[in-house]
Amino acid sequence: MENAARIINAIDKAGLRHRVRFALKANPDPAILEVLRPLVGIDACSPGEVLRALECGWTAAEISFTGTNISDRDLDVLLPTGVHLNLDAISQIERVGRRARGRSIGVRVNPAAGAGYHEGLAYSGERPSKFGIYEDRLDEAVAVADRSGLTIDTIHFHAGSGWLGTDGLTRFEAALARVASIARRLIADGHPIAEVNVGGGLGVPARSDEAAVDVDAYAAVLQRHLGELAVAIGCEPGDYLAKDAGILLGEVVTVEDRAGARFVGLDLGWNVNCSYFIYRYAQEIVLCRAPDAPRTQRVTIAGHINEAGDVFAEDYPMPALEEGDIVAILNAGGYHQAMSSTHCLRPMAGVVYLDR
Repeated sequence: MENAARIINAIDKAGLRHRVRFALKANPDPAILEVLRPLVGIDACSPGEVLRALECGWTAAEISFTGTNISDRDLDVLLPTGVHLNLDAISQIERVGRRARGRSIGVRVNPAAGAGYHEGLAYSGERPSKFGIYEDRLDEAVAVADRSGLTIDTIHFHAGSGWLGTDGLTRFEAALARVASIARRLIADGHPIAEVNVGGGLGVPARSDEAAVDVDAYAAVLQRHLGELAVAIGCEPGDYLAKDAGILLGEVVTVEDRAGARFVGLDLGWNVNCSYFIYRYAQEIVLCRAPDAPRTQRVTIAGHINEAGDVFAEDYPMPALEEGDIVAILNAGGYHQAMSSTHCLRPMAGVVYLDR
């Protein structure tokens, strides 16, 4: 709740109308959604997420859908709900137009610039990506929407995931400047653009050497590029709201030296904590019995999935550890529970909810 209030207050102080939505893919647990329900709308990226949001009390008007490679079977579910669709391919515009002439839609654009926790998590840049309509085909997209009887009322983009500090904000701003130019052009051409959706992607620091995004500076960037357009600002944080709200506990079951490296094995695997395995996000790991103990050893912390890549940290400083110790993996509130599986038929983690 505090994270949601922080970003809402920052955008309010910048004098911008906004529609802050929680990216449901970060954590679709109904118990979490119950806390967020009074504060924010929902950003959904699949029919299942739309249905979950409706089940948890959001109205169709409070849900924004932005998906990729949408099938006709997806549209069979999505269109009857009445949620707003941001379409990221010209073929999507054509198919929605054939089935729902007269609707208002958003267009997801690709500004050919992005920001991320690392280059692999930037959703746009020099290398073509699967997301969004590039500017060289924007006129074609607009023409298809016009022929299909669809009204474009939203411009959407997403710079990438987990960007941090002033460098991440600078790169986000470069992408935003290009999107603002596209929005101005469409407004000048008579399209009733009511919202520019700037996506999510604000990161959460995991280590002491990582810098947080200054949300007041973030709001100032939005004001600088979009304030004159008299549109609502759509914003879709997921990790920013949920990541630091969860902690994953694990037991040390192995401490053993191998080929000159000390390996610490836990009773959990990447199937319940995919941050490093999939995204290469760093996480802080804390020895629960002595959280402030000097970190005098460098270790590789590994899981119990039978794959070589199942590690959580490499060459990582920790206090002396013993088998039976409990460690806490911080910043586990986003994408971990949501992406858990029973790979290798290992169980998913149980959840304990704490109310302050």
